[in-house]
Amino acid sequence: MAIEKVRAYFKEYGIENRIQEFDVSSATVELAALALGTEGKRIAKSLTFLVGEKAIIVVAAGDARIDNRKFKDTFATKAKMLTPDQVTELIGHAVGGVCPFAVNEGAVVYLDESLRRFETVFPACGSSNSAIELTIPELEKLSKFDSWVDVCKLPE
Repeated sequence: MAIEKVRAYFKEYGIENRIQEFDVSSATVELAALALGTEGKRIAKSLTFLVGEKAIIVVAAGDARIDNRKFKDTFATKAKMLTPDQVTELIGHAVGGVCPFAVNEGAVVYLDESLRRFETVFPACGSSNSAIELTIPELEKLSKFDSWVDVCKLPE
């Protein structure tokens, strides 16, 4: 299971005990916010795309939406989301538990500017009923991200 892969990865940093597991699903922003008792915008959702032959993850705030123009300007291609099978195969986590930790080799992680509004955010941990609270510097370190990008728009 992918959560065990993430737990083993976090063990290297001594934070595996910070993973929260729920009796309810946290597979969507709304469900994760309910499970955690926090605002949906603080959920760090992992959106997966195919850019050329490369699988990428864009980690964004829960209330952010992909801005197609910004995405195309940044990655020089139209935003094309991975299918659920591609997510599992190329990223290493199933839909509902996708996170930027312990991903398959070749998957590239980007952090969206929409996250910078918060001191801490809650990404998933490889299962549809898990999360961890991380500071932005912790998210940067643990995700081994490539760079910050600005490819989302926030609600008005």
